[in-house]
Amino acid sequence: MQSLETWQHDYIISNGIRLHYVTQGEGPLMLMLHGFPEFWYSWRKQIPEFAQDYKVVALDLRGYNDSEKPTDQSAYVMSEFIKDIEGVIRGLGYDRCVLVGHDWGGAIAWNFAYAHPELVEKLIILNLPHPAKFAEGLRTPQQLLRSSYIFFFQIPWLPELLVQASGYQIVTAALTGMAVNKSAFSDADLAAYKEAAAKPGALTAMINYYRNPFQQGIVNQEWGVLDVPTLMIWGENDTALGKELTYGTEAYVRDFQIRYIPDCSHWVQQERPDLVNQYIREYLAS
Repeated sequence: MQSLETWQHDYIISNGIRLHYVTQGEGPLMLMLHGFPEFWYSWRKQIPEFAQDYKVVALDLRGYNDSEKPTDQSAYVMSEFIKDIEGVIRGLGYDRCVLVGHDWGGAIAWNFAYAHPELVEKLIILNLPHPAKFAEGLRTPQQLLRSSYIFFFQIPWLPELLVQASGYQIVTAALTGMAVNKSAFSDADLAAYKEAAAKPGALTAMINYYRNPFQQGIVNQEWGVLDVPTLMIWGENDTALGKELTYGTEAYVRDFQIRYIPDCSHWVQQERPDLVNQYIREYLAS
């Protein structure tokens, strides 16, 4: 994929499992966490950009693509994801990082920053609300409707069968179907996403993230004020997560900035990499 790039593939053992990542550059650590149904590749437009100043590490989360895929559903809970990220940072020889997360990666990044603020120099979240705001949203009819697929994912086996029966077309339909700019995903990009989801054990692992909602503390956890400086970037045309979920985030983050990107979907860093990269650069320089 994109052979012109000088990024490298590598593996690290963290929290007892083998995680795959792509890395480029030297310097302070910038760790990137992707969402569903993606893998490290969703950061392809960011890796070379920030490798000019950072050691960029784009992780495959546990269960995804070339990372190890524990078979127990209980392996896909927030406490384990947090240990994975801590092990990666320390295992790479760092004591802090710039942590960047989108979608599920954003949920993990929020939770990680609360659990280990000392390991996060700056937090950058793309299209995933603060956990307290998401919990509020799930009490409204409009967000419940947007999140209805989560309830479907609670059913054993059936979601996997439907995705496989479509030849994994549902994976790529989720990307292009939600996108405002459909041309952001080339045929090669979509093939890469399908190939990653089709790896043995990957699909069940990916869906298992949604199958432990009450163990994730999504609904009833108390959230204090986060001391880690945080930038949120939000594609305004997100059909899965309403823009209203961003309102009031500053009540939970002491040093908070938000940049909205109009005419852009949930897949913000792939649809508008120019603006996303610019906003991240400006934030890191400030």
